[in-house]
Amino acid sequence: MADAIFGIATSALRAAQAGLATAGHNIANANTPGFHRQEVVQSNAPPQFNGSGFIGRGVEVDTVRRVYSDLIDAQAIRAQAQASYYTTYQGQVGQIDSLLSDPDAGLAPALEQFFSAVNDVASNPASVPSRQTMLAGASSLIARFQALDGRLNEINQSINVQIQSSVSSVNAYAQQIAELNGRIAAASGDQPPNDLIDERDRVVGELNQLVGASVINQPNGTVNVSMGSGQALVVGQEYFKVSAIPSPDVPEQLDVSYGVGNGSIVLSPSALTGGSLGALLSFRADTLTDARNQLGTIAAGLETTFNAQQKLGQDLRGNPGLDFFSSPVTAVTSRSDNAGSASLTASIVDGSALVPSDYRVTYSAGNYSVTRLSDNHTFTPPGALPQTIDGISIKLGGGVPTDGDSFLIEPSRNVVRNMSLAIHDTSLIAAAAPMRTGSAAANTGNATVSAGVVNAPLDPNVRQPVSIVFTSPTTFDVIGAGGNPTGVAYTSGADITYNGWTVQISGAPAAGDTFTVGPNTNGIADNRNALALAGLQTAKTLAGGTTSFQGAYGQLTGTIGNTARQMDVAAQAQSAIAQRAEEAQQSVSGVNLDEEAANLLRYQQAYQAAAKTIQVATTLFDTLLGLGN
Repeated sequence: MADAIFGIATSALRAAQAGLATAGHNIANANTPGFHRQEVVQSNAPPQFNGSGFIGRGVEVDTVRRVYSDLIDAQAIRAQAQASYYTTYQGQVGQIDSLLSDPDAGLAPALEQFFSAVNDVASNPASVPSRQTMLAGASSLIARFQALDGRLNEINQSINVQIQSSVSSVNAYAQQIAELNGRIAAASGDQPPNDLIDERDRVVGELNQLVGASVINQPNGTVNVSMGSGQALVVGQEYFKVSAIPSPDVPEQLDVSYGVGNGSIVLSPSALTGGSLGALLSFRADTLTDARNQLGTIAAGLETTFNAQQKLGQDLRGNPGLDFFSSPVTAVTSRSDNAGSASLTASIVDGSALVPSDYRVTYSAGNYSVTRLSDNHTFTPPGALPQTIDGISIKLGGGVPTDGDSFLIEPSRNVVRNMSLAIHDTSLIAAAAPMRTGSAAANTGNATVSAGVVNAPLDPNVRQPVSIVFTSPTTFDVIGAGGNPTGVAYTSGADITYNGWTVQISGAPAAGDTFTVGPNTNGIADNRNALALAGLQTAKTLAGGTTSFQGAYGQLTGTIGNTARQMDVAAQAQSAIAQRAEEAQQSVSGVNLDEEAANLLRYQQAYQAAAKTIQVATTLFDTLLGLGN
């Protein structure tokens, strides 16, 4: 009997020791990331039968169980991946929002200052100081454009660095998970290696913050881990690497590639639906690219429209106006894996028709198809080059294409970077119009002629002398280079267009009355073209004639601001969801120090009681020994 009591007491001691060790382990790891609390699972030992019935033989420790819920853990992983995505996106778009909406550093005040200087020239066309101020304002405007574009480029380069770092971390985490899978598989027998599983799940959580991990548990205790839209990263003890490689389309940008067999595929931003890496790729592909394209489109529109109007005018030397700004430069990149030798060129021919988008040109079966990437609209039918689409002229630069060859056209990417003043001499500002009107002193009617305007494109005959001679009060002839129409019906105030200019004659002319249009000799005080240049500030010259420069910039800042607010709201909401998911996880798996303190007292008392049982058994055994004496 004493021997049986010794066995029961010893099993009780072992169970109490296991309980004390487990409670202490829980307390020690209360703040360890990824730790799941553990609990001792025990059962009564099989009883022994004797003539009086079954006598108990104590307790057995079956296992130390890791307390967790697959469902709650999976919910927490998904919530954390989305929270990481939105928080990262919010941080990136916030930089652009602050940059563009800054009342001092934004583009709006520089545009206002420049056009104020243009208006000053319109008020004082012969004033050299006013012209100097206009050139200085143009230089400041260019500097502001380039400062904004430079900052956007810095953000783009920062994303490259973050992508490189994230890819290295993804590979390191995948390797750790595969190694831990191996250790878990080796250690797993009848009992699970709880702490190794916790460590592996912690690493999975870190990976999840980057790419949004999906986890599938295997019967041997290992896990398979995939990212994004199903690309496997870990299968058992094997892991697969991702790489940061130069983009086939834009070599200065890094893309994420995934190894497949002996090759690799570039993952699109939509392939990574969660985590900070997915947010970086989506932000760059959408918000950042759109912001750079829209800024470049405004710059290209300003250059082309201002240059076009400048060339309709006449400078202080009496010469036709020259380009005021440099001509916008369009970037064309041949995809790095093109098999053919063909190259393309592209140039902006109509700034008002520009769309803030990049374009994909693909060659197949003798034709080129063009897709606008902002809305994935493909212009049909495909055709041979050259083609003009959205104000962009696309031409074959040379070489022979092969089916499948692809080219990326970025009309706006290099516009701001290469933007500069084309003139630096104040006398070259074309404030005057190249033609002027007059009335013959011998006219007997009361009709008057307007100062006239020059039409685009510039007609080479715009400065040629022309006479408008009334053959009757209701008809006139036009005499001069350009065709000499006769017997033209007269309507007071109606447009008369000829040789690239338009004038209006109003009133009642008499037969023989003559009006002249000729070169604007010594027109240094003429401000007609300067007024037209100043009018470009509010003219709807962009987006197909629907908005002005300031309006387009306002749309840009508004779009970025809305995105920033949306991401801020989404980040807050998703962070709250992730916090609730973590709280739910901790309610199941977290360590409750009060509960563990109570467990310590409970197991201490059990240990003391077991020790007392041993003491009683010892007394009984001593008594039996004493009977022999």
